Amino acid sequence: MHQEFFLPFKKYSIAMMYTQPQVVKGVAVLCHGFGEHYRRYLPEVIPMLENAGLAVVAYDNFGHGQTGGKRGHCPNYESLLELLDLVIERAQSLYPQKPLFLYGHSMGGNLVLNFAMRRKHNIRGIIATSPYLRLAFDPPKWKMILGRAMLNIFPSLTLPSGLDTKGISRIPEEVVRYKNDPLVHDKVSPMFSLPIMDAGEWAIANSNLMEVSTLLVHGTADPIIDHRGTLAFHENANTTTLELMEGGYHELHKDLCSKEMLGLIKNWLGQQL
Repeated sequence: MHQEFFLPFKKYSIAMMYTQPQVVKGVAVLCHGFGEHYRRYLPEVIPMLENAGLAVVAYDNFGHGQTGGKRGHCPNYESLLELLDLVIERAQSLYPQKPLFLYGHSMGGNLVLNFAMRRKHNIRGIIATSPYLRLAFDPPKWKMILGRAMLNIFPSLTLPSGLDTKGISRIPEEVVRYKNDPLVHDKVSPMFSLPIMDAGEWAIANSNLMEVSTLLVHGTADPIIDHRGTLAFHENANTTTLELMEGGYHELHKDLCSKEMLGLIKNWLGQQL
């Protein structure tokens, strides 16, 4: 069973989908990364979650994929958490009484970790892959200065993100597929990028507040998001398991270590269930 639909939220039309295995043991809400969309998780991640017994509810964030709004812009960070809250509510209404898991990649990892530490919830477990806690490169100084200035004057101004697509995967075909995806974009506004960076640093500094069983997975050669930020989060927390994939790039589920990484997650979910 696979259903796609739109959910109204504020002035936006949020693209969502849900799918489920024959026997539903739990439900996972899936949060994609920056510039992409939930359909990129249909080939590998969603089938693995279903095989683990989880129904999956996924959505496209503001200005991403099939959701409305200016590409790469959002109202503010609080709205990102509010939208996640709404999707969680929808997942729980579809699958009441089932344990809830959050799966976030990159920016999605930033959101699910922050959500769990800042909001009241009944989450059973969190999976954060290559979570956007700290960039692996320094953005140009002029861009940071301009971004901070524009945050108050013109927060929806979008600039190219400067993402080097080669850092996505060690498999060249995956990089080509990413570049050719019409729903992928590289635009980012100060209102989307700067609060995410700040929330990443906040999460690292406050990870001792995390009370949920959390699996962190990161590639040691990720040139986009620094795995040492994830390591720092783990070292300060009490409820996390960290799996570092030696030589792994940013999108581990589309990298050379994909099978191994998806197997780790499935095993971890089996223990939680």
